[in-house]
Amino acid sequence: MSRAQKLWVLFSTSFAISSMANSGFAILALMKRSFVTRYGWFTEEEMDDYVALVQGAPGPMGVNAALIVGYQVAGAAGALCAVVGCIVPALAIMLLVTYFYEYVISYEYVRVFMRGMQMGVIAMLLDVLLGLLSGIWGKRRPHLVVLVVLAFCYVRFTRLSLLYLALACVAVGLVRARALAGEVRK
Repeated sequence: MSRAQKLWVLFSTSFAISSMANSGFAILALMKRSFVTRYGWFTEEEMDDYVALVQGAPGPMGVNAALIVGYQVAGAAGALCAVVGCIVPALAIMLLVTYFYEYVISYEYVRVFMRGMQMGVIAMLLDVLLGLLSGIWGKRRPHLVVLVVLAFCYVRFTRLSLLYLALACVAVGLVRARALAGEVRK
């Protein structure tokens, strides 16, 4: 596939995904399906790493994912094409909704449609979650599963800052890296 074709695929795929999905997690699930399964540009493990990176980065997940995927495939031009493809549908929809706000908000079918979309988003979120968990479990890393459960409980049941959770995860990662480095030396 030529560079121009890759740029077009990055733009058109990001555009289509962003047009269909309305949350970062949904976009991540569809990107994974497209770029791993359909085009074979990344392995499952690489895409899982990108998903983890995207989730930790500030800003919209869909745009961050488009940026990383685009850059990995075709450098800065690929990143630009993927990001523009990801942004244009949301921008167009926001402009239309803003223009027709009074009409749209009072329309019962729009409310029903949005409730239906929520169910689709929940299904996509579960797909991403199960994919990440199967990647962790498949690598025989039960300590990461415990960390995921503890992080969930922290977020769900405390009102403490997420900064503490992030610092704790960094500490666990550093301890794990030291342990692995010690195993390599032996």
